[in-house]
Amino acid sequence: MKRIFLVTNFFLILFTSCIVNAQSKTISGKIVEATSQQPIEFATVLIADKTTQKPITGTTTSGDGSFEFSTVESNFIIEVSFIGFQKKTLSTYQIKKGNIDLGIIRLEEDKEQLDEVVVSAEVSQTVFKLDKRVFNVGKDLSNAGASALEVLNNVPSVNVNIEGQISLRGSQGVQMLVNGKPSVLTDQGSNALGTITAEMIDRIEVITNPSAKYDAEGTSGIINIVLKKEEKRGLNGSISLNVGTPNSNSIGVSLNKRTEKFNLFTQLGVGHRTFPTERVSENNDLINNTKLRSVGDGDKNETFYNILLGTDYHLNDSNVFTLSGSFAYEVEDENSTNLFSFNESEILTQSWTRTEETEATNPKWQYEFQYKKDFENHEDHDLLFSALGSFFGKDQSSDFKDRTSFGSRENFDQQTATDFKEARYTFKLDYTRPFAKRYTIELGSQYILNDVSNDYQVGTLENGNLVIDPNLTNLFDYNQNVLGVYATLGFEGDKWGVKGGLRLENTDLKTILKNTNEENTQNYTNLFPSAHVSYKISDHVSLQTGYSKRVYRPRLWDLNPFFNIRNNFNISTGNPNLQPEFTDSYELTSIFKIGKTSFNLGMYHHYTKDVIEDVTTFEDGISTRFPINAGTNNTKGIEFNTKYSPFKWGTITADFNWNTFNRKGSFEGNSLDFDGTRWNSRATAKIKLPAGFDFEVSGNYRSRFKTIQGQQEDNLFANLGLRKKLFKGKIVANLSVRDIFETRVFEFTTDQPNFSTYNRNQRGRFITFSLSYGFGKGEAMQYSGSRRF
Repeated sequence: MKRIFLVTNFFLILFTSCIVNAQSKTISGKIVEATSQQPIEFATVLIADKTTQKPITGTTTSGDGSFEFSTVESNFIIEVSFIGFQKKTLSTYQIKKGNIDLGIIRLEEDKEQLDEVVVSAEVSQTVFKLDKRVFNVGKDLSNAGASALEVLNNVPSVNVNIEGQISLRGSQGVQMLVNGKPSVLTDQGSNALGTITAEMIDRIEVITNPSAKYDAEGTSGIINIVLKKEEKRGLNGSISLNVGTPNSNSIGVSLNKRTEKFNLFTQLGVGHRTFPTERVSENNDLINNTKLRSVGDGDKNETFYNILLGTDYHLNDSNVFTLSGSFAYEVEDENSTNLFSFNESEILTQSWTRTEETEATNPKWQYEFQYKKDFENHEDHDLLFSALGSFFGKDQSSDFKDRTSFGSRENFDQQTATDFKEARYTFKLDYTRPFAKRYTIELGSQYILNDVSNDYQVGTLENGNLVIDPNLTNLFDYNQNVLGVYATLGFEGDKWGVKGGLRLENTDLKTILKNTNEENTQNYTNLFPSAHVSYKISDHVSLQTGYSKRVYRPRLWDLNPFFNIRNNFNISTGNPNLQPEFTDSYELTSIFKIGKTSFNLGMYHHYTKDVIEDVTTFEDGISTRFPINAGTNNTKGIEFNTKYSPFKWGTITADFNWNTFNRKGSFEGNSLDFDGTRWNSRATAKIKLPAGFDFEVSGNYRSRFKTIQGQQEDNLFANLGLRKKLFKGKIVANLSVRDIFETRVFEFTTDQPNFSTYNRNQRGRFITFSLSYGFGKGEAMQYSGSRRF
């Protein structure tokens, strides 16, 4: 630690000596509402040429209303603006020692503008910070009727497959957070993240190289979903109605009441949704020259009810308490039919139909208590404590019937029952202390307790009696506790910024199969260093570089050895003996603003040990897929993002990611070594049409890439949206079409000397029409009809 402290101070002194530039000016201040004195987040502050009035550069305010940026210009005016408030122009100001401190700027409400509910900044955009990228979620047309999973698909560097698995730069080792904290909603195995709706999201933070302040979980980085919390005074709200095909019918109400001391908020929703799926799978036994093929489809129907209640209590200007709670209840039914055919030497010998009827109920609740203290000596000097509790349950039963249509295979019936419970508790304490004007120290700790139980039973009906299969039935308990402490030190000057930190985490994991008494116990302690440096070459060019060490801990769905028998010849299961994987992550990013174009170009390098990868084994015509620690992975890649606004009525954004990887490892004595490449791209055009219509179209492409036993095929799809505002924006009509040409198909093959497999999944086109009405100081917002936490 002494060496780290000395090296850090050496670089701080070096960087401080480099930033001395008499012509550079730092402009800072804080923007608040004139009546309530509440800070205004995302207000725009820009400087413009005093003669031509042409904008030069600027920034937006942070959560506490503060801002700071630098410029070398000398003859300029300062403009401050935000939707619903009168713009303020400052033509006179004082320059002291190269700094312009504007102090507190108070904006008055624009009554006329509020009456018209003029909506600005509707297009989603990405903002770059020292150690993260912030994707501010606008009212993108294709987001109407969408869940958080679909919004994530619009975020640069992020991909979501048909089963809800999230990857960042091609890696699935992602730590998902909600409002900066772990949540049961982010467990990808339960797909509960789909219960967050698009209009609930304020922004998505993508942290590819997290500082030591953040939980070390997630080898490819962290994605933090920040939900909206209405802050306008008075009574505000919106009502939304959605209809769609396949079924996407819902009604939602959002209400907020703000007084001087209290901010009360609530959301109610009820709806019904259908998710159709088409599946194809093949198992080829190359030794015995046999093929088993299944073709099927199914519908998953969900009826959901949800409510959220919460309040902020401002004890005084320095102390705020927040308490919120939510409850959701879902009723699911799923029906599927799969047609099986078995060929020997290309001759059909057996065929049968397997049908499924599944019913489930899912109760979910979550509560949070938060206390924040702001110290008077500095606006960024604060203490934050939070306690979060959540629960997700599933009571599910399934009936399977096999009926032979050709051959001698006997008919039989199976039943399964699942009783799943997951409880998670997170306690977090963070302290931030700025000092010496440009330095900031952060200290904190976090304790996460995760308790999961999965009771799974499989039985076969014989003479009207259910006979339990002991090989497929068991109670699996999973308990994981993680304690972390951290410290960071940061410096931010006019041109240079540097931040270093160290995090220590202890993990205590225990799993047990109750019926067999098979235990897996792990306890390990690790250090996770991080370092970030930024350099502002000019108002239009900046550089960022960073390093962090990360961990991916196997989760319940990685460890649980039991599975769904929808297709009992094509099985996916867990591995209770998995070990964690560790990644060293390096990246360098450049950010450019040229005329009407802004873009960034980045390079990254990830080296992962004990990488977790799925492998497939084959026995008696049954393919079993499960995860193993498959050796090392060395990935190098480049990333490009751009936004171009050639006209006031049009904006184009594009995202491109390419990487090459080298895999080394073995499985059952066979080498898994290979090299490969993969890339993906996304482009979106947003156009303002005559008669007040807005139009949006986007295209996505993900390349084919090699895996340790086969390949994932490429994927191409497009979305579009059309919107019309009515009655001065009080009502918004929106049409959204996702996967226009029904080309979003996921295909995966395994090619081995003795066998091969093929799997194909598709969900098809979704069309949604919505009407939204905003009242008070609220805006018409699309309640997407997705399930709520």
